[in-house]
Amino acid sequence: MASIGFIGLGNMGAPMMRNLLKAGHTVKAFDLSEPARAAAALAGAAAVSGAAEAARGAEVVVTMLPAGQHVTSVMLGEDGLFAAAAAGTLFMDCSTIDVATARRIGDAAAQAGHAMIDAPVSGGVGGAEAGTLTFMVGGPVAAFERARPVLEAMGKTIVHAGGPGNGQAAKICNNMLLGISMIGTCEAFALAEKLGLDHQKLFDIASKSSGQCWSMTTYCPVPGPVATSPANRDYQAGFAAAMMLKDLKLAVEAAQLAGATVPLGAEAAQLYSMMVGAGDGGLDFSGIIHLLRGRR
Repeated sequence: MASIGFIGLGNMGAPMMRNLLKAGHTVKAFDLSEPARAAAALAGAAAVSGAAEAARGAEVVVTMLPAGQHVTSVMLGEDGLFAAAAAGTLFMDCSTIDVATARRIGDAAAQAGHAMIDAPVSGGVGGAEAGTLTFMVGGPVAAFERARPVLEAMGKTIVHAGGPGNGQAAKICNNMLLGISMIGTCEAFALAEKLGLDHQKLFDIASKSSGQCWSMTTYCPVPGPVATSPANRDYQAGFAAAMMLKDLKLAVEAAQLAGATVPLGAEAAQLYSMMVGAGDGGLDFSGIIHLLRGRR
């Protein structure tokens, strides 16, 4: 079992940290939120007063933070995690950030004498709580193999996507595809409504035909056909629209830097920006069907 520093105890980070404790790891936990630190202590972690304190003496440091600027701020500088940790510490950044920042931080980790992987996740809060997350991992093979036992305590599917930054690349490509396919699925159901076709009838046909996709068969955006989908809970977020917008923006930004053409990804970002701008960023991303119907 490893001694782990865990920084970032939000909706995803807190259950991930608890699964590390359940697996027998020793965890020092930090978050800017005092209630989050208190909850971590109740779960069995040692709640500490600063990120650097969580990193000192740890064999592994896991970060789960909102964006690239937060990861950069906490990792680098005289008071950063790279300076606080002992040489050879394994860093695992599970945040979803831009590819360029992930690669820059990976280089800085190597220069500081540390091993590092970028390991963004898929599976949402439910997957974090159940320990069934998918980890898309970028970084050196040796670092990936060191990280695998820790990742296995938090996830079910762990894939090495290649060198530094490739975990982030895999995450944004996957989520761009998901955002596009959800919009297409919602458009189909919205059109079916206008044409007088029952939701269940469309589902029964399309889910067994060439239109079949995850957005329909697992996460259907209308109530009824898939009992576990957020549509049956008034679109309470499994994966919030604001988070989908964040990932789509990252994908479009990466495409611009790489010289790739992503017209559907860019349009999906515009539509989710409209949804978020209308005050629905906290709804599940499948709730974009309301926008496509022209009503909430």
